[in-house]
Amino acid sequence: MAGSGTVHLRDKATDIILRVADLVVTYGRRFRKVHAVSGFSFDIARGETLGLVGESGCGKSTTARAVMMLTSASEGTISFLGKDLSALKGRGVRQARRGLQLILQDPVSSLNPRRRVHRLVAEGAEIQGAAPTDEEIAETLRTVGLDPDVVWSRRPHELSGGQCQRVAIARALLAQPELLILDEPVSALDVSVQAQILNLLRKIKGQNAIAMLFVAHDLAVVKNISDRVAVMYLGKLCEIGPADSLFTSPRHPYTTALIEAVPVPDPTLEIPRLELVGEVPSPLNPPSGCRFRTRCPRAESVCEEVEPPVREIDESHFVACHFPHGGEASAEASFTSGTTRSAPAVP
Repeated sequence: MAGSGTVHLRDKATDIILRVADLVVTYGRRFRKVHAVSGFSFDIARGETLGLVGESGCGKSTTARAVMMLTSASEGTISFLGKDLSALKGRGVRQARRGLQLILQDPVSSLNPRRRVHRLVAEGAEIQGAAPTDEEIAETLRTVGLDPDVVWSRRPHELSGGQCQRVAIARALLAQPELLILDEPVSALDVSVQAQILNLLRKIKGQNAIAMLFVAHDLAVVKNISDRVAVMYLGKLCEIGPADSLFTSPRHPYTTALIEAVPVPDPTLEIPRLELVGEVPSPLNPPSGCRFRTRCPRAESVCEEVEPPVREIDESHFVACHFPHGGEASAEASFTSGTTRSAPAVP
């Protein structure tokens, strides 16, 4: 991961199918470069769901597009099933993509409005050179909860948003991917339909051991579907760990602020909240040191001078912060500031 050198969360004994190391994505030229992703690293094991959360504009979708090779990486490596995708060109990219499938945010606009459902579902597999039979298409539609007799000849405008998203999922499944990349797949849907789609994804994962990169800004959705969660801020990793421990015991101030911002359906309940000050800095000119320091209530001079390294603070729980909640100041921070003080008490 980013920070001070590449850190891989798990060793080679783990069945890792995707490993992203020090990913950098910039847009623009020379002095007008947008630093969309800056040294971001993560890995995903077979059958695992990694949730990727953060504010709008933090680089989540850019990361997902880079993994799909729809956006070029400026630096870093993307290794899928042992192959370095960032080194592939042309036909090699198309072949590598066979194990990757992307499901987009808007289920209606992601489907060709002129094609009927059975042609839409077969589309991905046919592009890869396969020739799915009508029975295979029908069985895939049943897998995602659609009746082939009802939707077979319909076009996208004749379906609801939830049905369109199921068609998009069926199209991805028929291509038999190893990894599904889902970019805000339920944000455009009603809450009841969101629950149906999330239940469907859990069912698919259990049956097929498909790994997923689930990009979202809704923390409740991410907690519901993910095995691990990575928190991103202004192109950098803040924290990554098992979903349960990250939500019950967040260590980075930004993660804490995100979780405490979730509304509680009880107007009489008073909850102390960690309030953030100021606005998100421009990715054209990100802050030095820790990028979150301009809004962090725990920031000190070392946060401006030294970028915090990603370090393991609990088992499989990593954080990039000099003064994490419930932890000691990092050795680098203590050395730079000339002290050996503990992290301040949690506000």
